[in-house]
Amino acid sequence: MHEQAYTAQCRAEEKRHPAQAPNQRDALILFALALGTFAIGSGEFGSNGIVQLFAADLGVSVPTATNAITAYALGVVIGSPALTIAAARLNRRSLLLALVMLFIVGNLLSAAASDLGVLILARFITGTVQGAFFGAGAVVAAYAYGPGKSGKAFATVMAGLTVATIFGSPLGTFIGQQVGWQALYLVVSVVGLLAGIAIWVFVPRTSALAGGSVRQELGALRRPMVWVTMAIAALGISSIFAVYTFIGPYITDAVAADESWIPVALAVFGVGMALGNWIGGRLADQYEYRGLILGYAVVLVFLAVIAVGGENLAVLLPCLLGVGASTMMAIPTIQVLLTRYAPEAPTLMGAVNLASLNLANALGAVGGALVLDAGWGALSTAWAGLALTASGLLLFAVTVPRVSPPQPLAATLSAVA
Repeated sequence: MHEQAYTAQCRAEEKRHPAQAPNQRDALILFALALGTFAIGSGEFGSNGIVQLFAADLGVSVPTATNAITAYALGVVIGSPALTIAAARLNRRSLLLALVMLFIVGNLLSAAASDLGVLILARFITGTVQGAFFGAGAVVAAYAYGPGKSGKAFATVMAGLTVATIFGSPLGTFIGQQVGWQALYLVVSVVGLLAGIAIWVFVPRTSALAGGSVRQELGALRRPMVWVTMAIAALGISSIFAVYTFIGPYITDAVAADESWIPVALAVFGVGMALGNWIGGRLADQYEYRGLILGYAVVLVFLAVIAVGGENLAVLLPCLLGVGASTMMAIPTIQVLLTRYAPEAPTLMGAVNLASLNLANALGAVGGALVLDAGWGALSTAWAGLALTASGLLLFAVTVPRVSPPQPLAATLSAVA
């Protein structure tokens, strides 16, 4: 999901900390990082698949239960940039290990939650880990692969998140249905522990992974187009979560199908996200804005079809694939733009990128909850997503094309160097 933005960050980091010669441990380093992103992604997306389960167990409505989903997203939005700044001078290996420990604590607390308030707090704590882990992982990936291959390195790391959307989240939902929703967070904690052990064993202790000052990066936050691009991302991508968060009610309430179809629907959505990310990355490399415009425009069509005819499973499943693919198609363009608007701040922009996408998570969940509370029916959350994405497309149209074009990526990397 975040590969394009972190490619620039990886290359910036390899300029700042030249990598050592590749060795046979490189693949194991990347595996350790990918295992961490798999655990994070499985916990994040898996929570959407079990929202009905913990809502029933904790005695609250589904719209109220989505506050736990929103809390995780706000943890990323607030905590990730804050942790990135606070840990600026910490060695990236040490930071990764500390983040894994915090991730495990957050998920164990989630599993032990006996009321919604505790679960909300636990999900917020867990969310603070995500952006900082990806940012530190970008540095370590650049170190592992060496100059000229850092983008490929982090693409390998991000494969963990892609696998999580296709396999981790559906499997976690299935486990939650069979054993109890707490099992998801226990399993994710175990995977996080394995990732921590792998990082401890395979990521070397070296000064090449030392931190640095963020004073220069903080200056990028004074640039209006950074904030505008974040708003475009948060509004436009929110339709993913206005749909994904409520896949359970779509299947059981709108379609009236057995809950065993929920993991299938989640997997279909995950395949769409992976496909859209692949297409969007290539569009972002070749065209300035086409990936964003095409992605946002196409998803509006799929959302309308879900809202009107999604009670038919044969209609819903292809549309879920389409929503995941078309929305994800826009993300690489957004991320490249954000990095180009702040070429001197790649590390902080990495955390800010993730924060804006998780703000989309919160907006989508809240928007969907509002229309559900209004009694408009399960499929009405697609209309909420449509309104949010349309707002993002409108904001893009009246801002980005009217300002000076962002500098090319080559110039960005030169500026960082």
